[in-house]
Amino acid sequence: MIDENEASARDDSADKDEYDLALAEGIDDEALLEKPGTSKFTISSYGADYTVDTLVKRMRGEAFKIPEFQRKFVWTLKHASKFIESLLMGLPVPGIFLYKESETNEHLVIDGQQRLRTLQAFYDGIFRGKEFQLQGVREPWNEKTYKTLDPADVLKLDDSIVHATIFKQDKPEDVLDSIYFVFERINTGGIRLSPQEIRNCVSLGPFTNRVKALNSYTAWRTVFGPPNNRSKDEELIVRFFALYCKGDTYSRPMNSFLNKFSAVTNKVEAAELDRLDVIFKRTIEKVNSAIGVRAFRIIRALNAAAFDAVMVGLARRLERNPDPSDQAVALAYDALVAQDEFRQACERSTADEDNVRKRLTLSTAAFADI
Repeated sequence: MIDENEASARDDSADKDEYDLALAEGIDDEALLEKPGTSKFTISSYGADYTVDTLVKRMRGEAFKIPEFQRKFVWTLKHASKFIESLLMGLPVPGIFLYKESETNEHLVIDGQQRLRTLQAFYDGIFRGKEFQLQGVREPWNEKTYKTLDPADVLKLDDSIVHATIFKQDKPEDVLDSIYFVFERINTGGIRLSPQEIRNCVSLGPFTNRVKALNSYTAWRTVFGPPNNRSKDEELIVRFFALYCKGDTYSRPMNSFLNKFSAVTNKVEAAELDRLDVIFKRTIEKVNSAIGVRAFRIIRALNAAAFDAVMVGLARRLERNPDPSDQAVALAYDALVAQDEFRQACERSTADEDNVRKRLTLSTAAFADI
C-alpha cells in the first residue's frame, strides 16, 4: 500500500518553481502549491525479458503505445547508432518501463520510447526520412543497415534481450492514481511535467481529444492568448468541465479530481461530449463578446480560480433562455470580481473544498438574475 502523502509528496521548492513558471506565463494558479491528498493505491509489478525482434514486432503492431506527449523523437543518428552497437556487442542496456492496461492488454510506454523507436527505425531501415546506416560505431558495423548486417549479427541482434518492468494498478479500479504518480516520478526526462501533460499521456480517449480540439477554438484563444507550452490552457478546459458537471462533489486535491473526471468522461457517449462541446463554446463566446481579454484577470495574470468560477456560473445561466445581453454579463462580472469574499476564494487556498464551493456559489448567484 502506498500513501500518497508520503510517496507522491513533491518537494516544496519544486512546487514553488512550478507556480512561478505558470505565473511567468500569465497564469495564476494557486492550486499548484497544494499538498497531495491521502488517497491510497496498490500496484503490482513484474519483470519480463523481451528479445529485440519481439519488441520491434510489438511496436509495429502498436501493442506498445507511446503517449502523445512523448511523440517527439530526440535522439541523434549517432546516439541511436551507439545504442544498436551496444546490443551488437552484447553489452547490457537500460531496461524499459511499461504500464499494462487491464482491458486491452496493451502496454503504455512510461520510460524507454527513445530505445524502442530506435529499434523500430533500424529494422525498418529509415531514420528521420533517410536510410538508417550506423554511424560512428566500430567495424564491422559502421555504415551498415539492418539488411546489410552479416547474418550472424542479425541473429545476435534479433535475440538480444531488453529487460522490461511491467506494472499495473490493482486498487482502486476507477482511477489510475498510480500511473500518474509513476509517470511523473520516472519519465520527466529531467524536465518536470505539468499535471495536464501527464494527463494527456495517461487519460487517452475521446474526451482528451475533444479538449485538444476545443483548445484551438477562436474565442478561447482570443481570451486566453497564445497556446501554453505546458498545456495549462487545456487543463483549464478540463477544470471547467469537471466543476460544471461535478462541482457539488469536488474534493481536493484538484489534480486528482481532474484525473478522475478525465478518466470517467473518456468513457461517455459521443452525444455527451457533443453537449459539453456546445456548452464550452457558448460560454466562452459570451465571455469573449461581453468581457474580452480582461476576463479572469483579477490583478494581471489569468487567475485559474476566477476562470473556473466565472465559466461555471455563466454556463449555468446560459442553460436558460433567452441569453443575457453582453452589457448585463459585463456588469455582473464586474460586480462579482469586486466582492472581497469572491476575491479571497480566488487567491487563497483555492483548491480547498470550501473555497471552491464558495466561489462557484457566488458566481452562480451573480449571473442568475441577468
